[in-house]
Amino acid sequence: SSLSVHEIAARFPVSRPAISRHLSVLSRSGLVETHGTGHRRRYAIRLTGFGPVRQFLDEFWDTALARLEELSRK
Repeated sequence: SSLSVHEIAARFPVSRPAISRHLSVLSRSGLVETHGTGHRRRYAIRLTGFGPVRQFLDEFWDTALARLEELSRK
């Protein structure tokens, strides 16, 4: 489902302009998709955009856990 900036902003203690700026960044990064035009834009999570994020986090934690294990042996 998709939400307007107003609907999203109502859920956070942040101004609508700040939400709009965050949504713009998320949209450019492929994590959010937009529908509509002008003031009638709606935003939805783009699940396929999270694949690279998931891959990064998996690699990060694998590396961090391996390093922690290595340090615990010393």
